[in-house]
Amino acid sequence: MKNVRVFALAAVALMVLSLAGCYTIDAPVNATSNPVGDKVGQSSGTLILGAFGNVDASIREAAANGGISEISTVDFEVKNVLGFVQTFTTTVTGE
Repeated sequence: MKNVRVFALAAVALMVLSLAGCYTIDAPVNATSNPVGDKVGQSSGTLILGAFGNVDASIREAAANGGISEISTVDFEVKNVLGFVQTFTTTVTGE
């Protein structure tokens, strides 16, 4: 009976730890005095195990992808799944 309790407690602890390792952060980074335009550009990339992947989530790349020459706002989002997979996305608005 004692082994069953220890196993159940270990299983619950493992589930709590695995859920605690997933998160999404979405934050504004910058805003300028330029009027908010209709154009939106995004750049993103994914890392696996913190080292493998291609990440160019730069503001410059996002602006180029949206054809934006005057940036109004910049937002940045990070998604993490148990520390194994991280996705970075930058969103830019402007004209």
